[in-house]
Amino acid sequence: MMFSSVLVANRGEIARRIFRTARRMGIRTIAVYSEADADAPFVREADTAVFIGASPARESYLVAEKILAAARATGAEAVHPGYGFLSENAAFAEAVTAAGLVWVGPPASAIRAMGLKDAAKALMQKAGVPVTPGYLGADQSDAILAAEAEKIGFPVLIKAVAGGGGKGMRKVAAAAEFLAALESCRREAKNAFGDERVLLEMYVARPRHLEVQVFGDAHGNVVHLFERDCSLQRRHQKVVEEAPAPGMTAVVRAALCAAAVRAAQAVKYEGAGTIEFIADASEGLRADRVWFMEMNTRLQVEHPVTEAVTGVDLVAWQFSVAAGGKIPLRQDEIVLKGHAIEARLYAESPENGFLPSTGRLAHLRLPGGRVRVDSAVEEGSEVTGFYDPMIAKLIVHEAGRAAAARVLAAACKEVEVWPVKTNAAFLARTLAEDGFLAGDVDTGFLVRHGERLVGDAGPSEKMLEAAAVWRVRGAGGLMGFRLNAAPRIEVRLQAGGDKFAVELKMPLPAHGLSVVADGDGVVVFEAGRAVRFADAVAEAGGQHAAGDGEVMSPMPGTVLAVAVAVGEAVKKGVLLAVMEAMKMEISLTAPFDGVVTSVAIKAGEKVAEGLVLVRVETG
Repeated sequence: MMFSSVLVANRGEIARRIFRTARRMGIRTIAVYSEADADAPFVREADTAVFIGASPARESYLVAEKILAAARATGAEAVHPGYGFLSENAAFAEAVTAAGLVWVGPPASAIRAMGLKDAAKALMQKAGVPVTPGYLGADQSDAILAAEAEKIGFPVLIKAVAGGGGKGMRKVAAAAEFLAALESCRREAKNAFGDERVLLEMYVARPRHLEVQVFGDAHGNVVHLFERDCSLQRRHQKVVEEAPAPGMTAVVRAALCAAAVRAAQAVKYEGAGTIEFIADASEGLRADRVWFMEMNTRLQVEHPVTEAVTGVDLVAWQFSVAAGGKIPLRQDEIVLKGHAIEARLYAESPENGFLPSTGRLAHLRLPGGRVRVDSAVEEGSEVTGFYDPMIAKLIVHEAGRAAAARVLAAACKEVEVWPVKTNAAFLARTLAEDGFLAGDVDTGFLVRHGERLVGDAGPSEKMLEAAAVWRVRGAGGLMGFRLNAAPRIEVRLQAGGDKFAVELKMPLPAHGLSVVADGDGVVVFEAGRAVRFADAVAEAGGQHAAGDGEVMSPMPGTVLAVAVAVGEAVKKGVLLAVMEAMKMEISLTAPFDGVVTSVAIKAGEKVAEGLVLVRVETG
């Protein structure tokens, strides 16, 4: 019997998405929220919302007792964990069921079986699922790990045993780099998962990241809903996902999906899950060159592309199976139709090394029409440094891959966000890249094409003209008018630290770009980019010289380690400090050869954006 209410132990975009299906099914929705999320859209959209603590996740969304108390207080009958946070926490799953609530997820035993990469790989080997060659041993000493890396052969991949999302993962090109990379992986894994253990894997030269959506029920049924390709990644974080995988053949698909079903059956899986594989694409997709990586025992961020090509509402299936029902369709009733691509719109600055961007969304326009938008925010929302910087997912479904890429690229160009920076233009360029359109993708694609895809940080001619026209019209439209002569107007603008002189002729041209006022300046949007312009005199000001030796925090975060002391001589590029911000580890290095003259931080300290952390002066 279907439950009548569900508490979503999550936030943002996934909470809103689960609420959408719950409302359609007549299920009462309950939200939990932190201080940072008090005004978030998902809180208002829930039938009931319960405050559970301070903004840091460890004081709110990661505290099982607070979530269970909220469930008791609101009379919730079920708990859906979404993804991230406690979604793959076996102890939390057990606590939910022990409290007499329905857990909308797999059994705790399955979560445990797949939660640690080394144990999961051993289990998969027994089930006849091919795994990547590597070291899964219990001996975690530096000497053993270094020796095993030599046996595997460099380059080698170090991966945290617990967790995922690229945390605690490093490619090591040579033996001389191994111990430093190992230390960094351990530190990051311990901070993210509370477990510093690692495993080693053969590094695949041209890896494709393929995954299969599986679904099981309590009646012993397991089906797959075909594959997704998630190869377009940056720092091991997925950026663009699609279904089906480009270049997939019937033979490889059959082998891949059959292996995924065996993997799910091996742990008596129930609910939605994803079996992730790595494929060596150096000779195209081959059934004998695909290996199991890990299982995600939850709904995936990229689940909408599977929903699009199969016509299945995966959250509705989750509810049905959690309530004791059977999977609604047989394997032969699940068919692929068309092609779907998803792009993750992040609050980040591609021009500044993809560092996350925070602030209030004073202006926000997301695409409509044929585009599915799963968004965490609305205009006026605050993007904070406490959680993942994803603003929205943009998903399109078309008859073919080329059409899907074209429509999604156009959708990314329609995005308007200010003053928070986004990767919209980067996504648009990626989706229009010749290599992507040809299906020539692997996990190194964005690195190889990165500089071209990031593009020029400066304003285009059209943006300059649009800003100049706006300024002229704002002055009454008569600037530079001369009797008996062709009127010409010179408008002086500044964007960031750069100044421009733009000459306009009368009548003023139609610029065709979106322009909005911002204080005493204007913001111009073009193809996913946003640039603010102001009068060059009004905003003139000094900037630090590029080589002044002040190493500043690029955004708010926490100092993880300080590698130097006052008086120490350093070479350009030497590590000075490591900080963590928005789930990302950032290394700060010396800008030139010199001597450290001040260190204003210590490990564990929280720092604001723009704070001078270390100062280096030429010796």
